Amino acid sequence: MVAAGILIVAGVTTYTVVSTTLANQHITVSDDAEHFAGQKVNQPWEAYAQANVIAKHASDMAGGKTYAELPRDDPNRNSVMNASFLQASLFTSVVAFGVAALAVGLGVVFFLIAMALNRLSRRDVVAAAT
Repeated sequence: MVAAGILIVAGVTTYTVVSTTLANQHITVSDDAEHFAGQKVNQPWEAYAQANVIAKHASDMAGGKTYAELPRDDPNRNSVMNASFLQASLFTSVVAFGVAALAVGLGVVFFLIAMALNRLSRRDVVAAAT
């Protein structure tokens, strides 16, 4: 039961911290995003949508090439590099949200298992007493 509580509290806390940290960055999903256009980025789906828009913009700017494929003297190379870093940061927050949700889910599962084991052990004690 203690492990379940720790997982649930840690997961909720992590989710809240990541959400608050993203909100404090005042990022807004670009107007040309497929989903969530104009919304503030503070949830995993919004971070994912903005990361995809950044990837599209960088790809358009680089003519479909990645940062590593661009020549060193390409004037867009620094912008594409920054886009790559921003995209990676947003995807990292999406992963953090997922890990937080996983922790909460595992906490709930552990709690339910503990409750079931507790109930089974009580039945064994009652059966042994009779």
